[in-house]
Amino acid sequence: MSEMNKGQTPTDEQLTAFIDGELDAADSEWIERLIAGDERVAERFDFLSRSALPFGEAFEPLLAEAPAAKLDAMLAAIPSAKENSKARLAGIGRRGLLAAIAASFIAAIAVDRAVIGIGHRLSKPDEDTEWRAVVAEYLSLYTADTLSAPAGDAAQQAAQLNDVGFRLGLPLKPEAIAMPGVEFKRAQILNYDSRPLAQIAYLDPESGPMALCIVQSTKGAAAPDMENRRGMNVVYWSSPTHAFMLIGHAPIDRMQQLAADVRAHLIA
Repeated sequence: MSEMNKGQTPTDEQLTAFIDGELDAADSEWIERLIAGDERVAERFDFLSRSALPFGEAFEPLLAEAPAAKLDAMLAAIPSAKENSKARLAGIGRRGLLAAIAASFIAAIAVDRAVIGIGHRLSKPDEDTEWRAVVAEYLSLYTADTLSAPAGDAAQQAAQLNDVGFRLGLPLKPEAIAMPGVEFKRAQILNYDSRPLAQIAYLDPESGPMALCIVQSTKGAAAPDMENRRGMNVVYWSSPTHAFMLIGHAPIDRMQQLAADVRAHLIA
């Protein structure tokens, strides 16, 4: 991906390509440096990895970060007479001790990376609340630059929506999800709890990123309600087969009106 703009935050597509091992060495190193040095990129990488990969593969790149050579040098500097004697009495050699320290280092990284996901599952037992919390966490990383790429022509937009709707079992047409004064940017499928989660992203010139998100649901129909997550306003509702949420930084009364317009078109 030589056309990557390495002066910007990586997009979802670039991070997904990195997770899937589709980038060349130079671009992979660029992503790795950002994950290590930018908390927002690390959190977004964690979200995508947690949804799409087994934990072993998700943390495989981190194994290379264990400072084995440095630890080996530190161990070599330890006086060997008493310490090695104690290690032998306990049945542990230097290599075993090094392995234990390195394993602890990797475990500490894994715990740090997983803390967001664990926190969600401990504090959000309600499934309906859980998915909205995950979406809010994810969208809080967005800026206007995240959605700066052109949305494509009408045919491309319709094709995106058709593909997303097919995955959800819900017909989606451009006119059904259009919102006045808010620019459609893209439609994509994410993976939440082994289920497709649709994200239809918009850019509001007044308040910034906004998203209509949809998952399949068997909870039954529910009237619209409101909440605030990570400083963003959320309007959410359910049909007999799907759960919906509109999330963004716009004032709540405007969010309610936009949600009402979209809801009317999707139910019609």
